[in-house]
Amino acid sequence: MKSKIKYTDQPIGKVRVVNDFLPPPESLVFKEENIKVTKSLSKASIEFFKNEAKKSHTSYQVMIRKLLDLYAAQFKKSQTVRSSRCGKKGRNKGDA
Repeated sequence: MKSKIKYTDQPIGKVRVVNDFLPPPESLVFKEENIKVTKSLSKASIEFFKNEAKKSHTSYQVMIRKLLDLYAAQFKKSQTVRSSRCGKKGRNKGDA
């Protein structure tokens, strides 16, 4: 058990004011533009995400959204790598 703090009427000492360096609260919220979609998913998938979300104290919808975002980002990255490779295949040694 933590011991309680005992306050006294003693002087604090020399105090100085520090400039406010923290960003405003609205700049800390990363709100993305979302589009509402209705999609039928299997009961097993929803149960899985609900159970995992409960363990993490979050919403299963947020977990599914994050999964799709990560998948899309990974697929987009692999497409970019593939497309840059394809452009080099068709070149001849003499082409500049």
